[in-house]
Amino acid sequence: MKKKKLINKTILITGGTGSFGKKFVDVLLKEYEVKKIIIFSRDELKQFEMSKKLSSYKAKLRFFIGDVRDLARLKLAFKKVDYVIHAAAMKQVVACEYNPFEAINTNVIGANNIVNAANDSKVKKILALSTDKAAAPINLYGATKLASDKLMIAANNFSEKKFSVVRYGNVFGSRGSVVPQFLEQRKKGEIYLTDKEMTRFSISLEEGVRFVIKCLFKMEGSEIFVPKIQSYKITDLAKAIAPNCKIKFIGIRAGEKIHEEMITSSDSLNTIEYKDYFIILPSVLPRKNINFYLTKFENYKSRICDRGFTYNSLQNVYLNQKQLKKSLAIFLKK
Repeated sequence: MKKKKLINKTILITGGTGSFGKKFVDVLLKEYEVKKIIIFSRDELKQFEMSKKLSSYKAKLRFFIGDVRDLARLKLAFKKVDYVIHAAAMKQVVACEYNPFEAINTNVIGANNIVNAANDSKVKKILALSTDKAAAPINLYGATKLASDKLMIAANNFSEKKFSVVRYGNVFGSRGSVVPQFLEQRKKGEIYLTDKEMTRFSISLEEGVRFVIKCLFKMEGSEIFVPKIQSYKITDLAKAIAPNCKIKFIGIRAGEKIHEEMITSSDSLNTIEYKDYFIILPSVLPRKNINFYLTKFENYKSRICDRGFTYNSLQNVYLNQKQLKKSLAIFLKK
């Protein structure tokens, strides 16, 4: 039986032909009574391939070629849209460092264009995807996503629309993660690790999509949502994928952290903890008073986090090798 929370709603997703976009669209089509889904991206081949795969749903799908750098194109795409999921971004750390202004154009100017296009439309909610790298950033990618997050949250100060952000770490097994790299390396009998102490958060694509949908329903505007997820040690992941391979440590790469962080100690002053997620509220002009989030936002006992609290992949619950192998099952079969 389909849920009806999105009945007669039109949803647009930027970067809709990426891994997240494809899974997000798949879940919406199968489980929600949406009126229409607009896939906004600049790759016509990926749109063509996606349209063929989802041909049985063509009455509910619209494919819109465009770039978030193009404000006029966004304004056209946003017509008659209810909700926007902003997933388009330059995400490769090295590519952003080598092409800094391109990263700024897409991740910062693009986010500002989303805000302006939304304000000139009848869009009601805008939910942007962020990254752990936006917390205390040490590379340009993280810095641009932090700027994007700030733009989205600040938009609530002058707009009647609702703007919020979802922040989580690398998606387990995604193209940009270490899983496909390790799978390729094990063919040669040697796995390359940058640092033996390294840890990472673990979230599956399915979990990420469902958390975003949950936040879309809950958001009031100005929240940064952070899911509670488990961590893994990079050495355990390497052993789970290639137990018989030699491990070679090659040193940490530029712009890389040993441990991921999603909530900094500075954020703790404005962070509220719930059962399975956190909300970081803005320090200036929040849309809702903090008491609203403590008493009315969630039917669960909530609390303001302790001063100095951080949420990072080191001080967290870890997946063991057995659990990692279970998560890897679909990749190990390929």
